[in-house]
Amino acid sequence: MKSIQIEKFGGPEVLVIKDIDIGKPGPKEVLIKNKSIGLNFIDIYHRTGLYPIPLPSGIGLEASGTIEEIGSEVKLFKVGDRVTHASMPIGAYSEKQIMPEEKLISVPDGISDEVASCITLKGITAEYLLHRAYPLKKGDKVLYHAAAGALGQILCPWANSLGAEVIGTVGSKAKEEIAKKNGCHHVINYSEKNFSEEVEKIVGKNGIDVVYDGVGIKTFKGSIETLKIRGMMVAFGNASGYVDTIDVKKDINAKGLFFTRPSIAHYTIKREELVESAKKVFDAILSNKFKVEISKKYSLTDAAQAHKDLGARLLTGPAVIIP
Repeated sequence: MKSIQIEKFGGPEVLVIKDIDIGKPGPKEVLIKNKSIGLNFIDIYHRTGLYPIPLPSGIGLEASGTIEEIGSEVKLFKVGDRVTHASMPIGAYSEKQIMPEEKLISVPDGISDEVASCITLKGITAEYLLHRAYPLKKGDKVLYHAAAGALGQILCPWANSLGAEVIGTVGSKAKEEIAKKNGCHHVINYSEKNFSEEVEKIVGKNGIDVVYDGVGIKTFKGSIETLKIRGMMVAFGNASGYVDTIDVKKDINAKGLFFTRPSIAHYTIKREELVESAKKVFDAILSNKFKVEISKKYSLTDAAQAHKDLGARLLTGPAVIIP
């Protein structure tokens, strides 16, 4: 069975395709034939060691496929079921994968394998950000960074459907129209303008209710400047680098801000949370709250190029690897 493996942390060149023996599923595990694999920034963090993992290792957290074999104590699924997942154990960049049954989600009719594989992690992320990390209300003013990206394609229109006023930032002229298509009421190109100053022109000084920031160090200070008194800073990613130092007095206390650094793991601790969140995501797709348009497809042998494109922010929507 072909699988992408890494033996050391580093650039895309450390991704190597190998033939491995996957073995048999344990009593509460299933063997899945992957049909489509999700491409996510967390894969880069694992590859570079920003989020360290034991080596050698596979890579990838998200994939969808069909169950080929089940363990003796599996109760929730059967052979032939379509499933998706977006969690440990790592190793989704593979033709097949063994997963614990409690980590799996059934894929409903109307959702393709490709859509499921690129929507599970990002969709659940959008769900917990909008509904639980900061429960968005009608009339809220939202600042979202990287609005032309894969998560922006989901979160921005979903926030729009909830009645929020969405301001999105992008890094190039070409991405401005994409962000508008993604449901942003206002789009700011931060490569040409100071985004915090532009936000103030739109909503006034200290006018933002919540910032959803997956970019990190490049946008953190400016984001704080836009927030209202008792506003919420939701720092859920670090594509430009990790924010490892916060001046509580200056950054937080000055306006009585709320700050959270969540991850999908914090919001899917219980299986019930995982299943309910995924249901909300699939229901939102099927009711056209947002559309999923896959921007690019790669083969397993092109995994290194996929990481190069993702890291260079060349993708304008979800991308998948087809094993």
